[in-house]
Amino acid sequence: MNYSTIQIVLQEVPGEVSICFSICGCKVHCEGCHSPILWKENNGQKLTSTIFQNTLIKYSGFASCVLFMGGEWNKQELISHLKYAQKKGYKTCLYSGEDKIEKSILNHLTWIKTGKWISEKGGLESLTTNQKFLEVQTNKKLNHLFLKTIKL
Repeated sequence: MNYSTIQIVLQEVPGEVSICFSICGCKVHCEGCHSPILWKENNGQKLTSTIFQNTLIKYSGFASCVLFMGGEWNKQELISHLKYAQKKGYKTCLYSGEDKIEKSILNHLTWIKTGKWISEKGGLESLTTNQKFLEVQTNKKLNHLFLKTIKL
């Protein structure tokens, strides 16, 4: 499993400071994708257990969530990283362009974002989006957390 970037992000998981690992090898290839560098599996660098664990240690007490942008195509490695993150007290999230994710992965997630990017429908902040942001344990759709309110 290779990654392109590791970033601290604030908007992808509402209410959480997330360590975001952008994983290479996405098979969905959405038209208008903002990160086509993630399409080739051999791009980026190997996400070793040492790199992953040291990153979580570095942000312990600051970040509250570990977010993977993709990686479901490397199921065993992804599950291994998710288990470690949970063991260290992090919440977990996966952003996927797929509509369905295997139960064995869902078992280790707090939240999941599903659905490919379709520009005419917009992202999670759009009322017409095809994408879903769900709390895994309850299967509750939480897209409303991404809607912006307009003050008059």
